[in-house]
Amino acid sequence: MQAPRVVVITGASSGVGRATARAFGSLGAGVGLLARGDDALRATAKEVGSAGGRPLAVATDVADAAAVERAAGQVEQELGPIDVWVNNAMTSVFAPFTEITAEEFRRATEVTYLGVVYGTKAALDRMLPRDRGVVVCVGSALAYRGIPLQSPYCGAKHAIQGFTESVRCELLHEGSRVRITMVQLPALNTPQFQVARSRLPSRAQPVPPIYQPEVAARAVVWAATHRRRELRVGAATVATLAANAVAPGLLDRYLGRTGYQSQQTGEPAIPDRPDNLWSPVPGDRGAHGGFDHRAHGHSPQLWLSTHRAALAAAGLAGAAAVVLGRRAAGRAR
Repeated sequence: MQAPRVVVITGASSGVGRATARAFGSLGAGVGLLARGDDALRATAKEVGSAGGRPLAVATDVADAAAVERAAGQVEQELGPIDVWVNNAMTSVFAPFTEITAEEFRRATEVTYLGVVYGTKAALDRMLPRDRGVVVCVGSALAYRGIPLQSPYCGAKHAIQGFTESVRCELLHEGSRVRITMVQLPALNTPQFQVARSRLPSRAQPVPPIYQPEVAARAVVWAATHRRRELRVGAATVATLAANAVAPGLLDRYLGRTGYQSQQTGEPAIPDRPDNLWSPVPGDRGAHGGFDHRAHGHSPQLWLSTHRAALAAAGLAGAAAVVLGRRAAGRAR
């Protein structure tokens, strides 16, 4: 597929969204940047422009369906028809379920899950009449396998998985050329661990192995420009989902023993630090979190997954060469 001309990214001001905005900008795309924080949005827009793209920053809370619709209209008016919509915005609470209030759980669900619903609706309302376009839902290994201390996030990602499958089936039923795909990501070095609400005694961290957000960005761009119903990123993601399919009860017990410690650094949490559950934390934190020294910049598994057609062709060619060689050797005898 050709490079998209206009892309919308929710949660574009940091982490995966920030890295993905730069990646699409480097392709020369117009990039609609949807997020809440003005400081970070301005910084992201500058980076997209420097990369070669045409940025448009639109301050938007994706939990507000009307705001998402207005943002989509503004993008089309100023940048042109939307080719790709990336649902990426999220927020969460790190805590045992029993320590999360109903209001906190509702807010995390509205942003992380309903934000995807509202974004997809705004995108499809524009893409379906043109019979073209791609919706990319940014998921996680946690869309299939829940872990302790992240019940709002895991629940939302499970919901996104089911929602995406449902919409995909409807698009196929209608014979539409619009498609929806999901990218299941591994643990990433993003600022969410600095700004998400947490009641943990120690600072939150991603469960190793950890990857840089640019790995996720490459996966999102690839999923937007290739026909794949779902793309899984990172060997740990593939292994976790395989283990969950084979022995989910065993994985329950393993995570019950290790899941608390593996998600905390051991450093004491900062009391009363600001968080982004209800409003953005002022300032700009960029795409990376505080784990650069532990994060991988590449995923061999992703490379293999995105080159599997070429690898299969090479394997067939190699096998054919062996067969022909043996036949030639037989004739020579």
